[in-house]
Amino acid sequence: MEDSRSYDLDVILNSSGPFTGEGFESSSYKDDSFLKIAKILVIGAGGLGCELLKDLALSGFTDIHVIDMDTIDVSNLNRQFLFTEKDVGNPKSVVAAQAINRAIPSASITPHYCKIQEKDESFYSQFNVIVCGLDSVSARRWINALLCQMVKYDDEGNVIPDSIIPLIDGGTEGFKGQARVILPKLSSCFECSLEMFPPQTTFPMCTIANTPRLPEHCIEYASVVEWPKNFPNVKMDKDNAEHMKWLYETALTRANQFNIKGVTYRLTLGVIKNIIPAIASTNAIIAAACSLEVFKLVTRTSNFLNNYMMYNGIDGVYTYSFEYERKADCVACGNDASTLSVDPAISFGDFIDHFIQNHPSKFKTPSFRTAEKTLYMQTPPSLEEATRPNLSKSLRELLQENTTMIVTDPNLPIILSLTINFKRERQ
Repeated sequence: MEDSRSYDLDVILNSSGPFTGEGFESSSYKDDSFLKIAKILVIGAGGLGCELLKDLALSGFTDIHVIDMDTIDVSNLNRQFLFTEKDVGNPKSVVAAQAINRAIPSASITPHYCKIQEKDESFYSQFNVIVCGLDSVSARRWINALLCQMVKYDDEGNVIPDSIIPLIDGGTEGFKGQARVILPKLSSCFECSLEMFPPQTTFPMCTIANTPRLPEHCIEYASVVEWPKNFPNVKMDKDNAEHMKWLYETALTRANQFNIKGVTYRLTLGVIKNIIPAIASTNAIIAAACSLEVFKLVTRTSNFLNNYMMYNGIDGVYTYSFEYERKADCVACGNDASTLSVDPAISFGDFIDHFIQNHPSKFKTPSFRTAEKTLYMQTPPSLEEATRPNLSKSLRELLQENTTMIVTDPNLPIILSLTINFKRERQ
């Protein structure tokens, strides 16, 4: 007996139409075998991730993996429908996989309870499509950069199609959302559109550790330096009032040492929690859009999105699609070499601050070295301490003009070649 659950899919998969992609051929597989063969990875098992897993499983995909590093909190239950109160404290990926496997036996969801950075290229290369349901810009930058790095070229410099793993990225904030299709090295990537996101509250380690100037510097210092030092085996809980009170008091003490005003408990919560509002219905709409793009990419029954869709639910339902252009100087999908003109008299510490705030790479914790020597390393602590004296030296003391530095950031799988030109002093 024909499975009635797949009947509607068969109508789409075996019929041409006005939206059918060029070269469409009707499938002769009534059992949707290509949907069963396709291997899909969902990154994030939160508000978007729960919806994505449900949509993909009901769309006929049977081999789905989900990766998430978080555990379930009671505050998640209002919108992350795969979880219940008894699941609080358990890994999101594991519970979400179990819930979908129970509800949709035809699908097989494999969970991975870890950070995405803990998996290597061999793990990600097994998937046909990767879908992001993340609320972290840094995590999305990392997976985007990795997939760009994984693209291979032939002897003539042409991209090898089989090395491209499409990335579908979704994001929501309140009544707004976006969905996009990224073909690494072919279309614009996540890094190309980084300026569309609000600036992140991040500060260079050399500033918060040595020369704090803002109340936010003191709060970050309490969080990333003092907390691990005082509680080495305790994970900070941003919803724990005692933890937040300790951070506030520690930040206030440091602020007083440097005569910095403005550290308040409210500001501490704002810097540490970086709260992004979420609405269940917005998550559902964006997840549906992302799932449709996965379906179109795998089945080729329709042209996929080219390449960015914005959704606004404030005044009714409004969507707008457009092609976001690829940037030639993008450090992820374009040119990984750049030149910077700087005053040779400034200190290396001031140069790092300038680089973090102004360079298109948007590195948060950059480390610098040349072919001959290490100039400054943010991590590990032993190397940071050993190279810290260079922060007070001028560029002229450390470098010759036209020196090329290798710049890396532990948050991104990118190696940037940065050539330094000295600005000429006015006569």
